[in-house]
Amino acid sequence: MGNLVAIVGRPNVGKSTLFNRLTNSRQAIVSDEAGTTRDRQYGKCEWNGREFSVVDTGGWVVNSDDIFEEEIRKQVIVATEEADLVLFLCDIKNGVTDLDMDVAQILRRAKLPTILVANKADDGKDYYGQYEFYKLGLGDPYCVSAATGSGTGDLLDKVLEVLPEKSKDDVDNSIPRFAVVGRPNAGKSSLINAFIGEERHIVTDIAGTTRDSIYTRYDKFGFDFYLVDTAGIRRKNKVTEDLEFYSVMRSIRAIENSDVCILMIDATRGIEAQDMNIFQLIQKNNKSLVVVVNKWDLVEDKSQIAIDTFEQAIRSRMAPFVDFPIIFASALTKQRIFKVLETAKNVYLNRKVKIGTSKLNEVLLPIVEATPPPSIKGKYIKIKYVSQVPDTQIPTFIFYANLPQYIKEPYKRFLENKIRENWTLTGSPVNIFVRQK
Repeated sequence: MGNLVAIVGRPNVGKSTLFNRLTNSRQAIVSDEAGTTRDRQYGKCEWNGREFSVVDTGGWVVNSDDIFEEEIRKQVIVATEEADLVLFLCDIKNGVTDLDMDVAQILRRAKLPTILVANKADDGKDYYGQYEFYKLGLGDPYCVSAATGSGTGDLLDKVLEVLPEKSKDDVDNSIPRFAVVGRPNAGKSSLINAFIGEERHIVTDIAGTTRDSIYTRYDKFGFDFYLVDTAGIRRKNKVTEDLEFYSVMRSIRAIENSDVCILMIDATRGIEAQDMNIFQLIQKNNKSLVVVVNKWDLVEDKSQIAIDTFEQAIRSRMAPFVDFPIIFASALTKQRIFKVLETAKNVYLNRKVKIGTSKLNEVLLPIVEATPPPSIKGKYIKIKYVSQVPDTQIPTFIFYANLPQYIKEPYKRFLENKIRENWTLTGSPVNIFVRQK
């Protein structure tokens, strides 16, 4: 199980700066226009050989003063429900504000491990301000400067000390894990119930701690896999269901713990920004994908043209990754439910495809010769050889070239497309590397 750490705090205390510092991302912090993806709020942090996920709650606040404080409180509640640890960020230059007191009260009630972080301690004299933070009742404050990085090493040591060691599941790793993800009300629970049916006794639940996903073993009709289900594990706090942040926090675990993600899209609403956020999480974690357009029974126009248009819309939004199956189904009427399982199984097998080196070279080298990478500064780039790396999570190919640094993203995409045209890798992500020969 991955551990999840949430960064909370009022605006302008430096949450995004700390997030960038922990995840080593230098992503520009740009204003979040409506509709831009919020995937820069989620990343992985590695420290002393352990890895955990970090979520910056700051990117999800709706910025208007009347609901501003309300939104922040809501997010803190969601964070305490879903995370294993909260980093509560304050500003040492401003001292303790009323909103800080409110947030501290929620955190004390939640009984979740919390580390108090006093940010913006940029020089020695700022440290005198730390004593004020003891009145929040959350223990010793850690003074850091997210901007310069001072103090963050001690903070990360503390994080690892507090985070639970990875729990070992009683889950057999050779059996595929399918996660059903999607925005609230897209029909995730209905789909899982349709799979499992009323005959719950064929199904064995293996639950980790409450915060982990629940694995349901499904072995009948020639299938054998785990359904990774995070829906409905925990009491729903008074958080409005359609809170975008909530569905992303919920999805992180399921996605991280699975091989294949079944992304549910509501046919009556089309593809929305929130679906894209979840899709980005799937891509970031290199998981295979099956898209299920649910509630197809409610759509008036079921003509082939309507289906094609819908498919086109989904693929154009998710480009450049377009090689994944889309199934139009209805969890309610159980229409094409079986097809979903069949497809997920095939997509899982595509992850495991092994292609012989001689076959790869025989097919790809002539293609590369016919359309070589564009020459740069008068230098001709030659690809001499290609092979697949054995025993990787997803199919990974290495192309050996004389000047690998000049082969750019578009050409790598061209190579990936050629591999996909010649071998079935539908639904599975692919890694392409170019190395010095």
